[in-house]
Amino acid sequence: MGPYAPSVSAEERRPDAAIAPSPLGNRLLAALPPEDVTRLLPQLAPVTWALGDVLYEPDRLMAYLYFPTTAVVSLIYTMLDGTTAEMGLVGQEGVVGIALFMGGDTTPNRAIVQVAGEAFRLPAPALRAEFQRGGTVQLALLRYTQALITQISQTAVCNRLHAIEQRLCRWLLLTRDRVPTDQVQMTQEFLAHMLGVRREGVTVAAQHLQEAGLIRYTRGHITILDRPGLEATTCECYQVVRDEFTRLLG
Repeated sequence: MGPYAPSVSAEERRPDAAIAPSPLGNRLLAALPPEDVTRLLPQLAPVTWALGDVLYEPDRLMAYLYFPTTAVVSLIYTMLDGTTAEMGLVGQEGVVGIALFMGGDTTPNRAIVQVAGEAFRLPAPALRAEFQRGGTVQLALLRYTQALITQISQTAVCNRLHAIEQRLCRWLLLTRDRVPTDQVQMTQEFLAHMLGVRREGVTVAAQHLQEAGLIRYTRGHITILDRPGLEATTCECYQVVRDEFTRLLG
């Protein structure tokens, strides 16, 4: 698993009980009617993830649906020659593991923690039972899936047609929408894997953005200094994805 291999299993980590994270930190859960939340709460368990934790591997049975609250997860595809690229990313607006309710128990991609943080997990049997009930939970999950498909499709178009600098801006903005701070912990190697480019390409693109005063890049950390500037520099793909999430999820 190379640079993605976690030193400790993601399932072994738990947040400090004194912090008492809330499932309502996830926007999908927070938007549900109170009776749905009450029904789900006993089955939701908190987990804490570190950067690089692997939540599931290609073609392996999934055991849980995850609701991130402060963490951000990347959906990564790895080619036979070992090259990788990010297909999509999920934060507090959505869920990780849509194959569990879309008719399959596996997926050919890998889910990797991009930004360390917390989430809640729902066991697969509980998820299936809830989905089969229909109603608000099912509708919310299906709407989110449509928004995620738009993000994945637009990422494919962006990676084919747009410059690395524009793609880096898109990635930074999508990540910033899902975290509470302008600072992102991210190595050049990890970022190169996210964008599916050589590390040297990321270095040059980041230098250009830093020279323009849009970001500050130090070893392992990126700080967004000028969000409007990033939005002006990125391609149309960011706004397409953002508008679709707003339309479907509010």
